[in-house]
Amino acid sequence: MLLCAGRGERMRPLTDAAPKPMLALRGKPLMQWPMEALVRGGFTRLVINTAWLGEQIEAAFGTVFSPLAAQTPVQIAYSREGTDFGAALETAGGIVRALPRLFPVDSSGQSAELFWLLASDVFAPDFCFEQAAVERFADSGKLAHLWLVPNPEHHPLGDFGISSDGLALSQATVQYTYSAMGLYSRKLFAPPWCDIVSGNPQGVKAPLAPLLRAAMDNAQVSAELYRGVWADIGTPERLQELNQTGKMDQP
Repeated sequence: MLLCAGRGERMRPLTDAAPKPMLALRGKPLMQWPMEALVRGGFTRLVINTAWLGEQIEAAFGTVFSPLAAQTPVQIAYSREGTDFGAALETAGGIVRALPRLFPVDSSGQSAELFWLLASDVFAPDFCFEQAAVERFADSGKLAHLWLVPNPEHHPLGDFGISSDGLALSQATVQYTYSAMGLYSRKLFAPPWCDIVSGNPQGVKAPLAPLLRAAMDNAQVSAELYRGVWADIGTPERLQELNQTGKMDQP
């Protein structure tokens, strides 16, 4: 699932006429970078949630994305929070809304359990979305696996810690920043962790962090540190810097 529903207030005025995921970074929309990485990893189904100017995203990418001729095209489904409720539902609310699209029941009556969750406004060009990571996560039985990064200047206190045995910690002496890339189980978005009805028919708005912290406090979230190129494209200045330099130093 690729998160594309936010208003992008900090990116104004750039986002007054375009959704943030469609802003250009090095010749292509921000959101296209993780989409291409997923294609390289062999993942062929994608759900995109939209709200602010979401019709521009659909017009650009449609329902089939095929940037690499040698790879299997990605089939895209949209969860239209703006159309359905007039605004974005925050991260957890948007995920629950998208669950029926994320996990359609197949002809055998079975439905999948795990999915990648990615923000469309982070730049991590070297991150590899690997099936092996999904398999390790499935074997762990955890509710989520997060990739954390060294704290950038604009977020010096970080978000979560990592224990010596690879568990994510809601509080720690040394904390890192959540990269907005992770693997998740749909079980995190059901009781006892989440009380929003599957499909979120009422359009309940809910953040993700409280669910993660509750699961961390019960040793249900794992994490690892990613030291590759990574940037949160949170302001026009950061976007301009990346476009001008054409490169980033590794942290």
